[in-house]
Amino acid sequence: MTLDRVFEVRGEDRIDRSRFAVVLVSPESQENIGLVARAMKNTGFSDLRLTGLKELNEDAFRTAVHSADILRQARFYSDLKEAVSSCHLVFASTARRREKFRVILLDEALDIMLRFPLETRIALVFGPERTGLSSEELEMANFVYSIPQASSQPSYNLAAAVLLTLYQLFIRSTEIVNPKEELPLTRVQQEECIQVVLMKLRQAGMINAENEGHISNKVHDLFGRMALTDKDRKFLTAILTRLISHKP
Repeated sequence: MTLDRVFEVRGEDRIDRSRFAVVLVSPESQENIGLVARAMKNTGFSDLRLTGLKELNEDAFRTAVHSADILRQARFYSDLKEAVSSCHLVFASTARRREKFRVILLDEALDIMLRFPLETRIALVFGPERTGLSSEELEMANFVYSIPQASSQPSYNLAAAVLLTLYQLFIRSTEIVNPKEELPLTRVQQEECIQVVLMKLRQAGMINAENEGHISNKVHDLFGRMALTDKDRKFLTAILTRLISHKP
C-alpha cells in the first residue's frame, strides 16, 4: 500500500516528515547505512545525518536499492552535538537497560513526539551496531527509548531499529492530537540552560567532586524530559539567581 493510499483510507497525514532527522552515530557498516536509507524511503523520511565518517561507498548504495537520493542528500557531522544542534528534541534509542537514564518504550516516545508543536524539529538517534550510544551521548537526549523484543535476542539490527521506529511514526501520522503551543528551545540552548543550573548548584555548594557525575546525570534527565522553553529558561535563571543570592 502506498503512502497516498494509506492517507486516502485513514485520513490526512498530520506529520511533516521533513522535521524528523535520523542520526546514525559512528555506524560501522556501510551496508547498514544503505538499509537505513531504504527504511527511510519506504516510510517517507529523508533527513539522514551521520557522524564518525566522511563519505559513503558503493556498499551503502548497493543496499539502498532505490533510495540513493537519501544517501546523496545525507549530511556528515563531527559529533552528535553538532548533528542535533538544529533540533529541539532528541530521542535516543538504546537496546539495553541503563542505570543512569530513565528508559521509556517506543510507544511512549511516540506519544511524547506527537504532543509538541508541529514545527518541532526532532532527532531520532541510533548508536554504533556493537556498542550502542555512550553515556555521554545519551546525556544529550531529551528522552531515551527502547523497542520491545524477546529476551532471547539481545538487540535489533541497526536498520531494523530505525525501520520499526519510522514505521510506527508512519502508522500514527493520521492521529488527531492537540500539541503544546510553545516550541522548545533547541537542544543546544537547552544544554546551555542546564549548564547554568549546574553552575548555580556549584555556587551554592551543592555539587562537589564526589557527587558531580550523579547530580549532572539527574539534572540532565530531569530538564531533558521537560524540553525547556524560553519561558522556562528565564524563570529558572531568575529563581536560581535569587535563591543563591539570598542563601544564609
